[in-house]
Order: sequence, then C-alpha cells, then structure tokens
Amino acid sequence: MATAAERPGTAAERVAAAVEVFAARALQSPRRAFALLAEPADLAVDTERLVFRRAFRDVYAGLIAEGVASGELPPQPPELAAAALVGAIAEALVGPLADGDAAPGDVIPALTAFTLRSLGVDVVADA
Repeated sequence: MATAAERPGTAAERVAAAVEVFAARALQSPRRAFALLAEPADLAVDTERLVFRRAFRDVYAGLIAEGVASGELPPQPPELAAAALVGAIAEALVGPLADGDAAPGDVIPALTAFTLRSLGVDVVADA
C-alpha cells in the first residue's frame, strides 16, 4: 500500500492507488483479511491491529497533507481524515470479505470513488 502511495501522480491518484491495492489484496484472501480486520480477537491481536491501522492512517495522512498544501484537496485535518478513511475502508470491506464471493470489479471502483469523494475530489460516476 505504501509503495502504491509513492507512485508518480497527484495526491488523489496516489490515494486511489493505495485503496485499490489494499482492497484487491483483501479480496484475494477474504478469510485472512476478515480475520485481520474484523474477527473477534484477544488484546494482543487488537493491539497489533491498531499498529497497522495507524501505519495505514499515516500513509493516507501524508497524501492528504500534500493534496491540501498543493490546493488539490480542500482544507481538512489530514490525520483525522486519514483515520476516518481507514475505518470506513475497513468497515466497507467487512461485508464482502465475510461473504467471501465479492467481485473486486464491483467493490474496488465503488470504494475508490467513495474515498475520493470523502476527500473532496469531484468524481464522475460511471455510466
């Protein structure tokens, strides 16, 4: 995900790339991803989940800060917006992961569009 965020492009393009990579990997291994994201676990696992969520938040926060600084994105607190994205993305994937049969071609574009819209990017809906 961090590597996708480092690709050339605008902040919004790089956020989209990071979301796409995260979601695609999760949907490739739905049982594992569900276990990592949502399955009830003991305190040690929950602690590790927070470490990873903060790392994901930091990737998004850096991109959001760049986008705000360049004027590409509207003013917003990068860490708060990034934390909200991490939570929303994980929650949006829980259902498809639990079902185990989600089509990435349906989930990923919709999740990416939602993410960009939440950051203030004008995303044109597909026809």
